[in-house]
Amino acid sequence: ETFTLSQMEPPGNPGGTPVELELTLENVESALYQLYFDPDMEHKNVAQKWLTQAQASAQAWHFCWALLSPDKIPEVQFFGASTLHTKISRHWSDLAADQHESLRTQLLSHILQFSSGPKMVLTRLCVALASLALNVIPQAWSQPVADMVRAFQPHKPDPEDGSGAKASQDPHTHCLTLLELLTVLPEEFQSSRLAQARRGQLREALAGEWAVVCPLLRQLMQSQDSSSQVKEKVLKCLSSWVALDVPLGEIQELLHDCFTALSDPELFDAAVETVVNAISQPDCQRYINALLSLMPLVLGLYDQLKTAAQDGDMETSHGICRIAVALGETHSRVLLEQVDHWQEYLALVNMILFCTGIPGHYPVNETTSSLTLTFWYTLQDDILSFEEEKQCVYLQVYRPVYFQLVDVLLHKSHYPSQEEYASWSSDDKEQFRIYRVDISDTLMYVYEMLGAELLSNLYERLGRLLMDPQQSAVWQDTEALLFGFQSIAETIDVNYSDVIPGLIGLIPRINISNILLADTVMYTIGSLAEWLADHPVMLGGILPMVLQGLAKPELSVSSVSTLKRICRECRYDLGPYAQDILTVSQVRHREIHSNTSQCMWLMQGLGFLLSALPSEEILGRLHSLITPHIQQLDTLAQQELNPTNKQSIIHIVGMLASLFTTLDINRQADCLEGAASSRLPVPQSTQNPVVVVLQQVFTLIQTILSKWLHDSEVVEAVCGVFDKSVRTLLHDFGPMVPQLGEMLGEIYSAFPQASALDLARQMVHIFAGEEHHIPHIRSLTEVLTSTTLTIFQQGPRDHPDIAESFMDLHAQILKRKPDLYLSEQFDVKALFYCGILSLKFPETPTVKAASQFFTEFLSRCKDMPSFGDVLQRDGKLLTETVLQAVGGESPSSLTEHFSEVLLNLSRHCPALLSQWLKETLQTPGFPCAQLTAEQKHTFSQQLLREQTNKRRVKEIVKEFALLCRGPQGSGYSDY
Repeated sequence: ETFTLSQMEPPGNPGGTPVELELTLENVESALYQLYFDPDMEHKNVAQKWLTQAQASAQAWHFCWALLSPDKIPEVQFFGASTLHTKISRHWSDLAADQHESLRTQLLSHILQFSSGPKMVLTRLCVALASLALNVIPQAWSQPVADMVRAFQPHKPDPEDGSGAKASQDPHTHCLTLLELLTVLPEEFQSSRLAQARRGQLREALAGEWAVVCPLLRQLMQSQDSSSQVKEKVLKCLSSWVALDVPLGEIQELLHDCFTALSDPELFDAAVETVVNAISQPDCQRYINALLSLMPLVLGLYDQLKTAAQDGDMETSHGICRIAVALGETHSRVLLEQVDHWQEYLALVNMILFCTGIPGHYPVNETTSSLTLTFWYTLQDDILSFEEEKQCVYLQVYRPVYFQLVDVLLHKSHYPSQEEYASWSSDDKEQFRIYRVDISDTLMYVYEMLGAELLSNLYERLGRLLMDPQQSAVWQDTEALLFGFQSIAETIDVNYSDVIPGLIGLIPRINISNILLADTVMYTIGSLAEWLADHPVMLGGILPMVLQGLAKPELSVSSVSTLKRICRECRYDLGPYAQDILTVSQVRHREIHSNTSQCMWLMQGLGFLLSALPSEEILGRLHSLITPHIQQLDTLAQQELNPTNKQSIIHIVGMLASLFTTLDINRQADCLEGAASSRLPVPQSTQNPVVVVLQQVFTLIQTILSKWLHDSEVVEAVCGVFDKSVRTLLHDFGPMVPQLGEMLGEIYSAFPQASALDLARQMVHIFAGEEHHIPHIRSLTEVLTSTTLTIFQQGPRDHPDIAESFMDLHAQILKRKPDLYLSEQFDVKALFYCGILSLKFPETPTVKAASQFFTEFLSRCKDMPSFGDVLQRDGKLLTETVLQAVGGESPSSLTEHFSEVLLNLSRHCPALLSQWLKETLQTPGFPCAQLTAEQKHTFSQQLLREQTNKRRVKEIVKEFALLCRGPQGSGYSDY
């Protein structure tokens, strides 16, 4: 057999013309040298591709042995061993049954030869033998482990047997090799793709082999002659076997040996890993006595843990903590139920509590405490899941522990001193921030068990700190208690709590000269915004503190976010403070101009504030707020095009958009959103203030657009202002429709951009149902459509965003106002073709939009004769396009969107779809070569049976896609 690959550049001819390369041992070696040592990535890729195909060839069974020759370099030997594993795991059926025995012997012989290294080659050979074992156990290899042990027994050299006699002189090396082999056997089983029945059969056979493995591992663990290296390998081997759900009772003695190994620093890490893996198996819960026998062993590590914590030995405390948590968390319910052993389990819980509160700052001095947090969730869930009577008993024991936990968590959330914190790296600071979020989540969860008493507890402690002149309060203590309050108030309704008024009274007494404390004060006030809305009388004491924070640049993030929350929740009670808020905000705007997100938050907050003011005040306040920005925008509009001016324009326009997102004079207190159809214009003599402002600045916006027409970011920002206004004002935006429609058409015709189509879609959504707006909507959509059709004619591949937005626009028109298609200006056939082209894009959003377009289109075919005509004529092309995409033309992640189109074809025109499927699928090799006629027929029948079940159609199409994409007969469809 000659194996060739026309695209391969031979290693001897780098950079030369592609030639066909015959598969010979020399060429394989040359390709390997090219792969490993050629600096040119292009050459490496070519070599990689050729070698992958070489591995798949039948000749690989032969050349792999030659690559394992002792005179080859390790990289070549490694490829030989990998090839052997690939052949055994994926091409086993190539071999006749009578070749299996000789392959096994040959493999064992090579493993013996490589027992002293190189390690990477030895491991691959062991994995290959493990893979072979999985193919023949138990029928053709009834005692694999016993045979492996026998093969590695030290024996006298037999002069007639040259297979590894020389290597057999070193029992230590043999022992390590045998252990490597026994370690990879269960690992290979876990990672192999196997049919369920075969997996069950193999699992049973391997469980039987444990009876041979177990005494061998015990013997090696207890033998005086075993080196640390051997014992470490034994631990790893045990870890590998426990993943097969070996009964805990059967590894009890071995686990005791593992606990002994924890006192040996060389074995500590491996022993921890093994113990954790063993006791983390959920199946262990069936062996309660074995679990209980582990309890004293784990508790026996407490002294070692305390010493390690005291000495700052992070590795040891981390390892012991992992063991305690594995036992306590995996089996908490079972261990809680052992009422005769309640003191032991309580001792384990206290040991884990010690780990939570381990001395030092996370993550700089310790990394252990974070491992314990999920344990507290599990324990609480288990306690609260008992019936009431039983629960009361457990709560008596564990509520005090959880109050201690709160103390510990608040202590762990303490910031270090400012000097120390300043010396931390940004990575450490970020890890500490995430750690505090985790603590915050835990405190919020614990509240479910401890309830209002927890808040009272925090309040009393805060009161003592702030009111007692004897207390020399450290700022960290105050900050931690507020952090605790905020964690709970952020997600839990504290409106009923009787301590909040006291807390609101205490907050102004806090000295916020420390920035970290001040930040937490701000966030705590923010978390109480809903409470303040119900108790507006308390605003007077707290708002000045927020405005004071707003005046400090270093507090801008927390104070802006808090002000926004207060404006949103309490807007109907802020009238007396409106002037102060607006004055301070305008000063802040000038200072935080560079920080876009903060400016946007502030503007959103002010939008809420203005919405709730008396209507006669709003326009004046709005003008005074935005006039400085409009003047700046006017100046920028006259200036040259450069990046600085561009960013300033985008920034100001973005601020207006943020303001108009929340400035809604029609919004009632509890009605934040209403559907377009249900929210009709409120009759009013004066126009909406947002519309008044937009009309006043419209000429300025046109000037900016005409200058920056070719910059998509500026156009997007400007469209964003109108988009946000339309979404917020809904029908009140009506007066803007004629001039905005005209402007959109002009800018899109001059330089098409997706943001203009998106804005048009919003206008269709809101105004297509209003008679007096229909002429404007029609002329706008006609202009946008004719311009976009030109793009599709020229080739839309570089504009996936335009294709997506165009499809979305027409899906919206089909949904809201299909009558628009009665106009002669709309070429329905051309639109249908645009949809088909959009389905061929690799970008998910574009395909999704196209599938939604066809969903709407197909649902209208019965009512709209012109649609039905197009479908009759071109439906076959649509079907063919979708099948081609599913068959491999498009990424498999898009399959569900194609299934949507097929479902709608089946729902709205089953007879036509049946005919189109028959015509397209009878083409040989369509949509892919490996499909049989029977598979195509089955797919058609299954699809045509479903006209409503979306989930089932998804499954049918997915299965068809897998049939098209997976290589024949390999069973490895992902390779």
